[in-house]
Amino acid sequence: MIREFLYKYYIDPIRYGQAYTLVDTLTYALILIVAVYLVYRGLRRYKIAVDGELVLATLPFVVLGGLLRVVEDTGMITSDFRFLLITPLIFFTIFGIAVVALFLGKLAENAGLVARYSRVYGGVGIVASLLAALALVWFGLTETTIALDVLAVILTLALVSSLALWAFLVYVLKWDYASNILYKLLIFGHMLDASATSYGIDLHPIHYVEQHVVGSSLIELTGTAFSMFLLKLAVLIPAIYVLEMYRREGNLELWHLILLAMIVVGMAPGIRDLMRMVLYV
Repeated sequence: MIREFLYKYYIDPIRYGQAYTLVDTLTYALILIVAVYLVYRGLRRYKIAVDGELVLATLPFVVLGGLLRVVEDTGMITSDFRFLLITPLIFFTIFGIAVVALFLGKLAENAGLVARYSRVYGGVGIVASLLAALALVWFGLTETTIALDVLAVILTLALVSSLALWAFLVYVLKWDYASNILYKLLIFGHMLDASATSYGIDLHPIHYVEQHVVGSSLIELTGTAFSMFLLKLAVLIPAIYVLEMYRREGNLELWHLILLAMIVVGMAPGIRDLMRMVLYV
């Protein structure tokens, strides 16, 4: 009974690339919440400040996660190690790499080798992302194609929609705090996700499909993937307001960690979808 349940909702979806269900979606959301809390406790224990510096230095690993997911999509890795690059296992893979880099950076700072741990930490993420990007470029040049027009359209959609939402928050709602670089990154990450999903499902020749429960239900209801922008607005606008209220009255370190988690769940899949469409995989 338990074995069948685990295979149906957790193992087979990873193995066969099946769509997400309500069960595994809620499970992974719970795991994310618990992981954020445990990371927060661990960082406090080792006296690593959870601040803007940490969040910005972590962004290369967010990019790395999206790129490595596409590496798996291309089929370049044929062994069972490829399962480590499939959602949700890839989150644990990137988490492990990032934690090692983070504590190496902290050790280097404590030893006086670098002025700030973030130089090592972020540097590892940047180098790893560049290597993953080079592998994808090589694959595109030798096996498929690199559709620069797709890249341009999706990035334009993401930039325009991000700018429009930011302008609405700042000039209409008078939320000056929306100009904080972290809120801007949050907006762009989710608008990139919405842009890539919309283009991929409605306009791309391959016609990709939405795997997440809420998104697929909304697309089915409205008849267009561009409804993802409405979903993002419905989430982002109240989320930014609540986050700012918490920042002013709550724990600033936990605010940074929650904001980072929200950036990850938007930007990482956005990068993955973008690169898949550019490479036609």
